[in-house]
Amino acid sequence: MLKRLSRTMAIAAAIFAAQPAYAQDMSFDAYVQLLMAKARAQGVSDGTITRMTAGLEPNRRVIELDQAQPGSPTRSGFPPVSDYIARHVDSARINGGRRAYADARATLGAVERDYGVPGEILVAIWGHETAYGAVRGGFDLSQALATLAWEGRRRELFEGEFLALMKVADRGYSRSELQGSWAGAFGNPQFLPSVYLRLASDGDGDGAANIFTNRADTLASIANYFRDAGWRTGQPWGVSASVPRGFDTNAVSTELVAAVCPRVHERHSQFKTVAEWRALGVQPLRPLGETTMASLFQPDGPGTPAWLLTSNYRVILEYNCSNYYAMSVGLLADEISR
Repeated sequence: MLKRLSRTMAIAAAIFAAQPAYAQDMSFDAYVQLLMAKARAQGVSDGTITRMTAGLEPNRRVIELDQAQPGSPTRSGFPPVSDYIARHVDSARINGGRRAYADARATLGAVERDYGVPGEILVAIWGHETAYGAVRGGFDLSQALATLAWEGRRRELFEGEFLALMKVADRGYSRSELQGSWAGAFGNPQFLPSVYLRLASDGDGDGAANIFTNRADTLASIANYFRDAGWRTGQPWGVSASVPRGFDTNAVSTELVAAVCPRVHERHSQFKTVAEWRALGVQPLRPLGETTMASLFQPDGPGTPAWLLTSNYRVILEYNCSNYYAMSVGLLADEISR
């Protein structure tokens, strides 16, 4: 016990030395005791708490990865979307998506009927998150989330996710199963623990929502997330569009400031009906209803590819607040269904 405590203190001291003064206000072991008490107060069993916190030590690599997250870019500092798409909508991901779609065709049909979300969108999310289940992450979620909560920069977020993880574990999942990303996401769709508790779904009727190895549960859970976020059945995420030469994008720039991810949404234009866009010379290159509301997005500047984005694009942004991510998911889905 003394040996483990001294080792923990040594690791904690090393991490503390590299952190700003506000980060830790108590030892790691003391903070874990506080987390355990909170979990117990929220109804988590003693057995689950014991097995999920045994031997916990702070993980310096997790803190390094968290601190390495990029900040907000300037208006002129966005890397080209085309480069990201070329890397993420490649032949390997397209072919893998088509195979996954074919293998799960019957399941996808049932999920589409139940949730109203196209199967190709679900498969594209699966492909982007974990390469169709091949790469789900190997961090001990207990350690990662306890470390991030203790570090303190986003304590409220990660403490809540740690407590949610205890409740997930209390459903019978072992600690070895509960592995994932350094930031706490896990399973095929990379749900955070709180998202799992709220939206994970039983896709095959066996009474469990196994997003680790069960394909039906994985796809139903992603679909439930999208339905909850407001996906509109029968509407595409967006379509490519032609923009007339010399079109004044400033004249249609949005004046709204999004409450969430404002730097992502500020790059989109005002919402107009497709008929209004046609009147301005912007033409959708695939069918899109004349009364559909859409936003113009030409991320790499005049003369480069442009899209008219529907509200369903913003649903994809709910999953990951990045235009690069959302565009590549939409375009991958199009390739999978082609």
